[in-house]
Amino acid sequence: FIGAVMGLIHVMGNLADPSQLGSGIAVAFVATIYGVAMANLILLPVANKLKGIAHRQSRYREMLLEGLLSIAEGENPRSIELKLQGFME
Repeated sequence: FIGAVMGLIHVMGNLADPSQLGSGIAVAFVATIYGVAMANLILLPVANKLKGIAHRQSRYREMLLEGLLSIAEGENPRSIELKLQGFME
């Protein structure tokens, strides 16, 4: 994103000199291509992996809390086991 903006700033600064326009447009275009490639090949897969990790941790904490509350309420251990097995599915 920043590379594209810098390329466009370079183009706007050199509007009086048409021979300089091509290099500024090229910088903006190449920076845009690199940004799109980096987002799709690196950042989105990393974000999806982190989202999955966060979801698993959330489910684990929810299961842990449910188990502790059930123990504190004095529920039957077999009932607790069945309840917690529901989290594993």
